[in-house]
Amino acid sequence: MAASGDLFLAFTNAIFHNKRHRFVTAVSSDSNAIKGMLCMIAGTFLLTTQDAITKWLTADFHAGEILFYRGIWMFPVLAVLIHLNGGVTILRLNQPKGVMLRSIAALGASLFVTIALINLPLAETMALVFSAPLLLTAASPFLLREPVGWHRWLAVLVGFLGVLIMIQPGVEGFNGWVIFAILAAVSSASRDLITRRLGTADSAVTVMFYTSVVALIAGTVTLPFGTHMPTVQQWGWFILGGILVTFAHLLVVMAFQLTEGVIVAPLKYLSLIWSAIIGYLVWGDIPGPLKFVGAALVVGAGLFILYRETRLHRARM
Repeated sequence: MAASGDLFLAFTNAIFHNKRHRFVTAVSSDSNAIKGMLCMIAGTFLLTTQDAITKWLTADFHAGEILFYRGIWMFPVLAVLIHLNGGVTILRLNQPKGVMLRSIAALGASLFVTIALINLPLAETMALVFSAPLLLTAASPFLLREPVGWHRWLAVLVGFLGVLIMIQPGVEGFNGWVIFAILAAVSSASRDLITRRLGTADSAVTVMFYTSVVALIAGTVTLPFGTHMPTVQQWGWFILGGILVTFAHLLVVMAFQLTEGVIVAPLKYLSLIWSAIIGYLVWGDIPGPLKFVGAALVVGAGLFILYRETRLHRARM
C-alpha cells in the first residue's frame, strides 16, 4: 500500500504529462466510464495480490530484507520513467529538504505495513491502513491551513470509531501489532501531506527516485542483522511482485485517464474485499463481526470525505 502511492505518482507524471507517450485519450462517455471502472477493479486486485505476496515472503524475510529485495526491482522501472521524462537532469532537486522528509515518511509507511503484515491478517492490516485519509483530513487545518467543515469532521470521528472497534483497545483480545498498521497509516498521511506542500517544483519521478533510494539504503542497513539469500522460487515471488505492481499502476493510470476520478477513486476500497478473499483462501483468515463493522465505518467515512471534497472542488471551479 505505501509503495503503491509512490508508483502511482510516478506513472501519472510519466504518462499524463508526456504527450509523446500518452497511450489513452481521456474522453467523457459511458463506455469509457465502464472501461475505467474495469481498469480500477483489475488494478486494485493486482495491488492487493502484491501485498499478499509481501505477507507470504515475511515468513522467511524480515522487513528490511523485503525493502532491499523489492527495492532492487524498482530501479529498472525507474530507469524507464527517467528516460521518458528527460533523462538524468530531472534528478536535480529544487526542494531537497522536503523531498527527503517525504522519502522518510514513505519509508516509514513501507516498513510499518510490512511489519504489520508479518503479524496481522491481510484484511485487517489493509483496513487500518485505509484510515490514512481520515488522518490526512484531520491534519489539514493545522499543517496545510486548509479548512475542514463539520461534515468532514463528523466523518473523521466516525472513521476513528471504526478503527477503535477494529483494534479493541483494553480488551483481552487486543493485538498490540495493530500499532504498526496505525503507524503505517500515520506515515502514509504524513507522506501525502508533505507531497501536497511540495507542489510541482520537483517532478513526481524525481521524488519517486529519491524515495526508492532511501528505502533501498534502509533495507541495506538491516542486512547485517540477518540475511537470507532468496531461493529461485522466492526470487520468482519478488519478480512477480514487481511485475504486478507495474501493471497494477498502469491500469490505475488508465482508469483515471478514461473517466473522472470521482467515478473510479471509490473503487480503490475494493482492496479491502480482495484482501478479505485472499486472506481467507491463503491463510484461512475469517474476520469477526466487529472487524467488519469497524472496516465498514472506516470505508464509509473515507468515501464520504471523498464525496465532500469532490463537491467543494467543483464548487470552486
